[in-house]
Order: sequence, then C-alpha cells, then structure tokens
Amino acid sequence: MTQPTSYGGRPLTPAPGAPTPELLVARFRPHARRLGWSALVLIAVAGVCGYFYGNLPAPFENWMLLTAAAVVVLLLVVLPYLAWAAHVYTITTRRVMERRGVLSVKRRELAHVRGYTLKVHRAPLQRMWGAGTITLNNGIDAPLRLADIPSAELVHEALVDQVEVSQILAHRDAQPLPPGPPPPVPPRPPLPQG
Repeated sequence: MTQPTSYGGRPLTPAPGAPTPELLVARFRPHARRLGWSALVLIAVAGVCGYFYGNLPAPFENWMLLTAAAVVVLLLVVLPYLAWAAHVYTITTRRVMERRGVLSVKRRELAHVRGYTLKVHRAPLQRMWGAGTITLNNGIDAPLRLADIPSAELVHEALVDQVEVSQILAHRDAQPLPPGPPPPVPPRPPLPQG
C-alpha cells in the first residue's frame, strides 16, 4: 500500500486500514522554577561551610559542619530535584501519559481517541513564566492534571490537534473500504522554489 502525500506541511497519514504508528509529540516536566529555593539553599550552605570551616568554636569540629551541610543538601536540594526529575509528562500521537515517582512509579494515561475536555488554569505568577495547569477530563476516569507545565498554551494546542486527528482517523478507519482496487495516489505537490 502506498501512503498518501501531504499538503500544506501536514504529516503524512497512513492509508485507510493500515496501522497507525505511535509517535512522540512532546515530553516535558513541571516548570523548574520550584527548584529556585533549592538553588538558594545550596548557595547558602556552600557559603556557610566556607565561612565556618576551620573557624568553629571549641566543642565543634569540621566533620560535624560537613555532616550537617550534607544532610541539609540531601533533604533540601537532592530530594526535591529527584522528585522533580521523576515527574514526566509524555504526549504521543495516541495518548497522554503521566509518570511520577522515584522508587514506586505511578503511571496514568488517557487516550486521545476517547476524547476529553481541556481546561487551562493560569495564575498570575504562572502567566509571568508562561506556565499553566491543564486538566484533561473524559467524563469516565478521574481527571488527569498536567500541573504547572511550561508553555501551557503550546501544549494545549498540541493536545487539541492530537484529539482532532485521532478522532478523524478513528472515524475514517471505522468506515468500510470500497470494493475494488485502491484509489490512485495523487501526485506530490511541487517543491517550493527558494
């Protein structure tokens, strides 16, 4: 089977009845601005260690200072970073997935073909950073919240496009194929002169 050509920069669509491959559209994490406090803590701990190392009062030793600094950095810098890095949203041509957790991974997904409503919430601080929270609700499952994501408007547009394309392809594939040979493939559009 040949694949239809595309016009206007749209991606190629598979022939009717052919399986549609699942392609990655976007993969992102929540906005990283919440790690700003962790960065300030790291800078403060480095400054305090540099100032007090070798200048501690009599009952304290340098190893105590370094141990306390290591505990503070582990609790207030490393763990928040790992929690942020382990929370990933993935949009493919078939579904939206959320994966979170370092040791015990929780995963949720929502198929585009089932359709869902999109609700975008952008607080004033989120607007300043270009972020927002998108809630996907299909009316059956619990809503899927894409919380505090960067470029919320762009993600919203991508999700709307994916739902539309998935439903068009599902409707097209649900129609019976006409008997006889497949229709001829239209000629490719000319390349732009440039």
